[in-house]
Amino acid sequence: MNAPTDRDLILRARRGDSEAYGELVTRYQTGVFNVCYRILHNRGDAEDLAQETFIRAYDRLHTFDLEREFSPWIRRVAANLCLNHLDSHKPSAMLDEERDEDKTQSPGEQVEVKERSEQIRAALASLPSHYRIVVELRHYQDLSYDEIAAELQLPLSDVKSHLFRARKLLAEKLHAPD
Repeated sequence: MNAPTDRDLILRARRGDSEAYGELVTRYQTGVFNVCYRILHNRGDAEDLAQETFIRAYDRLHTFDLEREFSPWIRRVAANLCLNHLDSHKPSAMLDEERDEDKTQSPGEQVEVKERSEQIRAALASLPSHYRIVVELRHYQDLSYDEIAAELQLPLSDVKSHLFRARKLLAEKLHAPD
């Protein structure tokens, strides 16, 4: 038996089938969490907003266009919630050391990787949210410029400009002498 498509699950969820929506949550929870974490840099906030994303999406499932893909839509819901959260709260740059651990490296290499990861996360966290989100969508979610423009409802020129400026700022922060 083939697994149901996202479209099938959405149609069932619209009719009140909570198991169908649960399957959508299972399929996309990791991706949604990753979007939230990379924007917020705080595991607790990312978990809360990932959960809120699915609640918000469920409430608005009737507005979803079945001709489109579900994955970009749910990620856009997550990104918008995170941006709203950042606008209403001062961003924090909590780090998640577990993600940096690689048991195959020597302790010295592990320390270097961890330090570099912390530098990158701190540099990303220091970016304005409108730059951080385009970096997240381009480099961590592998979206094209056109997909980013569609997700964020921005002109393509703004997406390119934001990415250019974000990369320039990141390079300056990461290559600045200590």
